[in-house]
Amino acid sequence: MKQMNIAYAVKDGLYLNLTNRCPCACTFCIRNEGDGVYGSSPLWLEHEPDFEEVKAALIAADYKKYKEIIFCGYGEPTEALDVLLETARFIKETSDAKVRLNTNGLANLIHQKDVTPLFKGLLDAVSISLNTSKADVYLNTCRPRFKEEAFPALLEFARLVKNHVPSVTMTTVSTTITHEDEDACQKICDELGVKYRIREFN
Repeated sequence: MKQMNIAYAVKDGLYLNLTNRCPCACTFCIRNEGDGVYGSSPLWLEHEPDFEEVKAALIAADYKKYKEIIFCGYGEPTEALDVLLETARFIKETSDAKVRLNTNGLANLIHQKDVTPLFKGLLDAVSISLNTSKADVYLNTCRPRFKEEAFPALLEFARLVKNHVPSVTMTTVSTTITHEDEDACQKICDELGVKYRIREFN
């Protein structure tokens, strides 16, 4: 089922669903389980919204009452990079909300250039799905269209984006990998100079 559910609230945050495009086909993706998340309306979009549609959705959702606004929907937000940047600029200029990007970290491969400088002053935080410390496991479970290029690019994205965004965190999901793998992920994050967080399995 497709709708134009662009802005949806989860707990204290307002989430923005900009696109359904994604360069990965993760075996564990929540999109495989249903049309929405946490009781939201369907997040499959009838069409990809332009900035004016996203702005209207923000206003309709009374976005200024939220402490944090997060780019995270049923796709990789950086696939819609221009709309993302324009929206983040609008939020920063008109509210006190913190702005976060939840991403798979493949934006530089998607756009074939380093896009991380574009986030400076627009994003307060970036959360990157690391998923595992092992390149072969990542390839088999996340199934990126960029194949073997993807995992090194994800790590490089984290290294670069920390120069432009105050808070960068890489994440895995509890129970989906071993404790040994989690320890290895912590080591990767330490070497990159970013935070590591284990998300709860939903």
